[in-house]
Parts: sequence; C-alpha cells; structure tokens
Amino acid sequence: MPELHAELDRRVTPTELFFDLVFVFAFTQVTTLLVDDPTWGGFGRGLLIVAVLWWAWASYAWLTNTVDADDGIVLAVMLVATAALFVAALAVPEAFGSHRLVFALAFLVVLVMFVGLFALAGRAEPDLLAAVLRMARTTLLGGALIVAAAFVDSGLRPLLWLAAVAVGFVGPILVGVRGWRVHTGHFAERHGLILIIALGEALVAIGLGARSTRLGGEVIVAAVLGVLIAASFWLAYFDYFSIGVERLLMDRRGEQRVALARDAYTYLHLPMVAGIVLFAFAMRTTLAHVHADLHVIPALALCGGSALYLLAYVALRWRVSRSVSRGRMTASLGFVAVWPVALAVPALVTVALVAAVWVSLHAYELIWWREARAERRATPAHAPGLGERPSA
Repeated sequence: MPELHAELDRRVTPTELFFDLVFVFAFTQVTTLLVDDPTWGGFGRGLLIVAVLWWAWASYAWLTNTVDADDGIVLAVMLVATAALFVAALAVPEAFGSHRLVFALAFLVVLVMFVGLFALAGRAEPDLLAAVLRMARTTLLGGALIVAAAFVDSGLRPLLWLAAVAVGFVGPILVGVRGWRVHTGHFAERHGLILIIALGEALVAIGLGARSTRLGGEVIVAAVLGVLIAASFWLAYFDYFSIGVERLLMDRRGEQRVALARDAYTYLHLPMVAGIVLFAFAMRTTLAHVHADLHVIPALALCGGSALYLLAYVALRWRVSRSVSRGRMTASLGFVAVWPVALAVPALVTVALVAAVWVSLHAYELIWWREARAERRATPAHAPGLGERPSA
C-alpha cells in the first residue's frame, strides 16, 4: 500500500482516547495545585508537573504511533499504564509534599511499561529496537531522579525534578532519531486531540470558578469572555495551523520527518499545553474575584498563558523557515504588555483586555491570510508550507 494511503487509514484508537482522558483529571489537579499555592514556588512546581505529565503522554504518543493500541498485550499494558497514571494524577497536588513517593513510583511504572512494550514491539526491527534501547537509558534515568527526589529535603526536590525533565527532553536530541518512525496522519490527530482535552479542562476550570461565587452579571460576562479566549486557543490551532504542520511532515521523509515531528509535536506542543493550563488556573481564580485586582501569579498566568501558547507557533515557524510570524509575535508582546496593567485594574477588565488581543489577532489573520487560508483548507495536500504566503 502506498505510504500516503497507509497513513490516512491509521486513526487514533478508543484505547488511546481512554488513556488521554486521564489527562483531563491530571490537568485539573495541576490547576488545583496552583489555586491552592499561588506563589512563585507553586507556579514553578506546577510547570514542572505539567512538563513531567507531558513527558509521559508524549512517550506513549510515539509508542502508539508505531504499534496497534487495541492489540492484545499492547492493550493490557496501556490499561496498566492508565491506572498508574491516574494514581500519579491523584497525587499531583502533593507531588512535592506528602504524596511525593506515590507520584514518583506511579510515574516510574508508566515509564517502565512504555520502555518494555516499545522494546517488545521493536524485536523484529533491529534499527527500531536499537533506537528504543538508546532512549531507554535517558527515560529510566529521568524516572529514577524523580524517585530520588522523594527522599531528599524539600529545597532539593525541584532541582532533581528539573534535572529529570532535562534528561527526559534533552536525551532524545542527544541519542538522535535514527530508527524511529512517524505515521503522519495518526501523529497529527493524536496531538490535536490532546489539545482539545486540555481546552476541555480549561472549560471545566471556568465552570468551577463560576460555581464558587454568586452567578451575577459580571461573573457571566467574565465566563463568556473566558469561553471566547478558549475558543481563540482552538481557532489558532485548528483553523489553519494543524493542516500546515501535517503537510510539512508529509513533505519530508526518513530522519528529517522524525526530527520535525519531535520538534513540532513533542517539544513545541508542551508550551501550548502549559499555556492552556495556566489560562485555566487564571480563569478559575478570576471568576471567584471578578471585582478585585489580580495578584501577580494569577495575572501572569492569565496573560502569560496566552503569550506562551502563541510563542510556540513563533518558534515552530522559525524552526521550519527561519522567519518570524509577525502577527503572533506581536500578539504575544501584547499579552505581555497587559500583565502590568492587570495588577492595577479589576480582574474582569484584564480578561476583557486578553480577549481583545485575541480578537485582534484573529481579525488580522482572517483578513491578511484569507487567500492562503482558503487554499490550505480546500487543498491541504498541495498548500504552501507553514506560514508561507503564496507568491504573487
């Protein structure tokens, strides 16, 4: 079967979707951690947990891109990993405190299941098995560092976590991409779905914030603006961007395709997810205090979450074409500029300002890129690369 047809036939399975549902709860738990500890320390710990959760999810995205998740032993291992990941999610609010060992051991089980199953799947393909064994050294070392963090003083725990994240994410760069495979359609669909799941958690956070206070007119307005911002996250990804990245992957072969998939999806989707989680935390806090000024951390999360999300697109365009997306870079700077204002005005005003920056960006893109957008959506297989305006 031709490569293109094979990729179009490979879709995300129900087992993968069930595994991904755990992340709705995990992201909600991170939001809870940030709400309970809105300090610089809590902010840093929350981001570390998001990075570790993404590490686990991205590992299984590569695994199920190679093997059939609904097949026999794969299904059994996926269910074990799902249970272990759920236990880790339960421990998230105290992952650096009283439940640190529970989180560490559950997370280690997730990693061991991943490495073992990938090695089993690669037995018949020596180059893939060699790639898995190279990756296993850094993966298991990172997991061991998180376990070790459970046995040291509280001041050292974030440092060991940071070292574990560095090992987990830098390791794949050091060991190279030789031997890996990417089924483009499946890989792109899987990452699009996890963004939808993250946005679902943001909507849940908006609902929880509204439930914690009286449902007056100001709260309703803030909630609607929050939904508008969440829709903006969605539109920025699915209206134009996702088709272009998938096309870029299909245009490449071999190690070039694998390297782009690693950079575009495994690495640059992390700040997108982190941005959504920060936005969810900020909205949950904002809706509970729409008349008050936001404190430094919630204000940073509300403005910085959107900025971080868009900067991932800017970085990806630079990775592909060594050029900068003017619209999204300008919008990112706009969100940064709103942050000091957010410290001096009511929370509702800040939400309105963030929504206004998003609407301005969409208006610019829908007008300036209308021809390229129409062409991309009509014939995605032959459209120009990411962010490239068709030549006159």
